Amino acid sequence: MTTEPAIPAPGSVADAYPPPEIAARVCKVGLAKVNTAVPTMVALAVLAGAFISLGALFYTVTITVGNEGPTLPFGLLRLVGGMAFSLGLILVVVGGAELFTGNNLIAMAWATGCVQTRQVVRNWLWVYLGNLLGAVGTAALVLLAGVQTLGDGAVGDTMLRIARGKIALDPLSALARGILCNVLVCLAVWLCMGARTVADKILAVLFPISAFVACGFEHSVANMFFLPLGLVLTAGGAASFSIVDAVSNLALVTLGNIIGGTVLVALVYWFIYLRAETHAR
Repeated sequence: MTTEPAIPAPGSVADAYPPPEIAARVCKVGLAKVNTAVPTMVALAVLAGAFISLGALFYTVTITVGNEGPTLPFGLLRLVGGMAFSLGLILVVVGGAELFTGNNLIAMAWATGCVQTRQVVRNWLWVYLGNLLGAVGTAALVLLAGVQTLGDGAVGDTMLRIARGKIALDPLSALARGILCNVLVCLAVWLCMGARTVADKILAVLFPISAFVACGFEHSVANMFFLPLGLVLTAGGAASFSIVDAVSNLALVTLGNIIGGTVLVALVYWFIYLRAETHAR
């Protein structure tokens, strides 16, 4: 006699949190984030900048093509690179860190009236600064370690190609790619808020992040790593670009990330799940 496997009852620890509960959890976490002491907030943000940079470095090495030419079709190579880049957000959500793009979800807590505008701005500014420090510091360590010389310099060539590709984007493309990127990043964080185990969180991160990387979307914190590398590696060369170019790209991508994370994810889910609760306050 065989027995059917037991199906977990709704709300059991085997289930993911349902979307309405995720929304409530995002607001609770957002409230905690804005009330974090500044030294702790900055330290966690530096970690996140370093974590995303390590994911970006892993991506760079993974997609680097040697003298023998590409061994995978374009799409599959981008997919594998995106999976490698996922390391960054996995370290952030599992290891614990403060990432500017993910913190755009704090807009849900703001929309419900749980946090004030100044608290949101304060968090974003300090976390952005910490992410920048972590990313630039990691870029410096990567250069000191000579990672760019791997593959007879092929990794360095890939770093340059990535940085130049970002600078070459026209303003509208940079903005749109930033929007699309943070839609997927914030959806990854949203899914992680529904997870109950580490394995759940890793799987929740893997596909949205692989998608944004494979599609060539723009992540401001990753650019904080790639652009300084490009500035150093092209310094004095005929194809060098300026700090002004790098800052312009970063500003447009950051604005796009904010729009994508706050308007297209946080405020949409607020409207669906928390609007009535806000009006009842």
